[in-house]
Amino acid sequence: MRSLFKGNAAEKLAQLQAGLRHAFAIQPENQPLAVDDVQLLERIAEVIVTRRMAAPATMFLESMGPMNFLGSQALHFLTPILDCAFNTKEVEQVARLLERRDTVTRLIAIIEAKSAPQGAVAQ
Repeated sequence: MRSLFKGNAAEKLAQLQAGLRHAFAIQPENQPLAVDDVQLLERIAEVIVTRRMAAPATMFLESMGPMNFLGSQALHFLTPILDCAFNTKEVEQVARLLERRDTVTRLIAIIEAKSAPQGAVAQ
């Protein structure tokens, strides 16, 4: 009876390990963005740069970078309320983009590229 219990426990442990193997897996960061997503990030960066808010926006995005997934979940939650003031499709697109870990760094890079003086060489 004792060997039957050990086999059963070992089997259950193997099933648990198989189930948890990919429980916390994330998507690779190098997956390309869709054309619509890149265009949205370009528009956001353009608005930030034209309002001369590149430095504060970059500082804010870098400090809040690890919280981007929580921000995406808040946007999903608030979408019915934000529907009154914003385009629902774009709010959902921003929420989906914030679920990716690399979106904030890509947005920062676009902002820095647009706010760099003309003729300056990036190092």
